[in-house]
Amino acid sequence: MSEELYSSKKESVCAMLAEVRENIKALALQDVRICAATKTVPTEIINYAHRECGLLCIGENRVNELLQKYSELDRDIELHFIGRLQTNKVKYIVDKVSMIQSLDSVRLALEIEKQCAKRNIVMDVLVEVNVGGEENKGGVSPAELYSLADEIASLEHLSLKGLMIMIPKCSSSEEVTEYFTQSYELFIDFCKNKMHNIEGSILSMGMSGDYKEALLCGANMIRPGRAIFGERI
Repeated sequence: MSEELYSSKKESVCAMLAEVRENIKALALQDVRICAATKTVPTEIINYAHRECGLLCIGENRVNELLQKYSELDRDIELHFIGRLQTNKVKYIVDKVSMIQSLDSVRLALEIEKQCAKRNIVMDVLVEVNVGGEENKGGVSPAELYSLADEIASLEHLSLKGLMIMIPKCSSSEEVTEYFTQSYELFIDFCKNKMHNIEGSILSMGMSGDYKEALLCGANMIRPGRAIFGERI
């Protein structure tokens, strides 16, 4: 990244993060966590956002990019994995991330269990739910959620903290709100009926273009990227 572009990014990132926080505050919401999506964002910008703007948590989408960045990231920043995760790549990240938000199959759960057992660690996870049923996206269907949660509950080295929601591309704010409302109702029902299996109550829902709607519908964790870091480089 050129010095000019780096300086420009530094000038904007704190202001944009502050705007996201103000939008949360304007909705009179408390205990909302921001997990900033940092796909393609250089580590120098991420660390600047952490040190100078108070960004506490980031989410990476790709294993290879996470590994490239990891040695240069501030050690006290909370790192989540939020993208589709192949079982053969689990071993590379379980000792580097504090949460995997995109758990979407028994096979993946068993591999995370295997790799965490080797390292004697417990991994916090969210079940990714594909509420729109899109074949090209990860996530379980709402109908598959409970059976996967039962499998996770039997694994010693996984701690189920909640759900991550993926919605399809929508043509209107009303459609977005409809999907988020359905997701929140699913989340509430899930927490109510599966409290013996769930050790947290995280609903990770909403990205840069729709996090306000997600918050209004009950999200308590959002994953904005562009809204904090600007357009991808």
